[in-house]
Amino acid sequence: MREDWQLLEEADRVLPAGDRADPSPAYATTPARARLLHPLVGPWIRECLRALGPEAGPANERRVRGLGRELAHFGALAAAAAARAGVSFAVRLTPRDGVLVLPSLGALRTAGAGADPVDVACADGRMTLRQKGAAEVAVQVEDGIGAWSVAPGWTPAYALPGLLPDGPPMPLDDLDPYRALHGDPRHHELSYPTALDEAGRKSWWEAWSGTADMLRLGGGHRTTEAVTLLRCLVPLTEPPRSRPDAESIGTCSGTRREAFGALLSSTPPTPATFAATIVHELQHTKLSALSDLLQLHHAGPRERHFAPWRPDPRPYDGLLQGVYSHLALADFFQRCALRAERPGHRETAWSQHARYRAQVAAALPALVGSPDLTEAGRRFVDQLVATHERMDEFPAPRGHTVRAEASVAAARDLWTRRHGPVPGHPRD
Repeated sequence: MREDWQLLEEADRVLPAGDRADPSPAYATTPARARLLHPLVGPWIRECLRALGPEAGPANERRVRGLGRELAHFGALAAAAAARAGVSFAVRLTPRDGVLVLPSLGALRTAGAGADPVDVACADGRMTLRQKGAAEVAVQVEDGIGAWSVAPGWTPAYALPGLLPDGPPMPLDDLDPYRALHGDPRHHELSYPTALDEAGRKSWWEAWSGTADMLRLGGGHRTTEAVTLLRCLVPLTEPPRSRPDAESIGTCSGTRREAFGALLSSTPPTPATFAATIVHELQHTKLSALSDLLQLHHAGPRERHFAPWRPDPRPYDGLLQGVYSHLALADFFQRCALRAERPGHRETAWSQHARYRAQVAAALPALVGSPDLTEAGRRFVDQLVATHERMDEFPAPRGHTVRAEASVAAARDLWTRRHGPVPGHPRD
């Protein structure tokens, strides 16, 4: 750990600042700090703290091995930062399950499936990786994201073009060992991080290449928001079909509270779908950050609230997150409807707007009526109501509104049959 930290400090002294792999100028800093501020370092830190905490169990040999397994990743982070900074070094690193991942550079599939060490040397932008029982691997560090090698065991890190033409590349990380969604019930048995083949990368590129235009259609602030906050994409497997005879496969996406700036998603079917996904998920990112800075409510974790977009009861905090993200989608699709040139696109956008707005309208009373809101939380919820009301200026066509309200009513009736009266609903 001391040696790794010294290497990281040496990389941190390299100026001028700037790791072009980071899409936000706010994070234009030394290569060392860029690596430490990368979204997927957060889950690694969480696992280390968990291994050090009392919940890890007694301080026995098994626990020591587990902690050592987590801390070994720090050496890879330091080596990657030093390589990016142009620092010459020689270190011995420990792979994980037969793979040594060097964040932002790539991954080496080792000769064995265990944790036999890999000796890594770097000088003049060229890395040499040596492992027992295998041929030496030479790797050339590239600008931005990735490192090139002819060795079959080496997989370079991959990035999509910048969201904007003059923007830095967007990492599409299917290598990092800490990208998995440990314990996240939203994705349990539905979708999980995956590695992409060439066809998968092409599908991502096709959807990504039109995403900026779709975001702009929904308001210029949505593009600014994505450029500022979005720093890493993690591909997920396709979720299973809802029915065996379903014509299409759905999508799955999510964020992780400890991985600020990362968006996890299955392959986007269209730029329009992915633009909406970005709007939705970045709302969760923002509200999670705000909730870390301010206490918005004192409500407990009890799952009791009706959310029209979910079949199960939600805790108050989950309802707040859902309303915030769905309100943004209602705004996004309203703007798309008002700017769409083709009648079919306009009708689709109005339908989506009406659906999300009706869902928010059904959930807002539970937020507004809560006695658990703090002063800051009350101001926040009041602004949600004001934003919802401002949409009345450009209402959706009557037919879309009627169908959306009927869908919410049906969802409420089904929820009531399963879970009892909806808290705070006048009919109940």
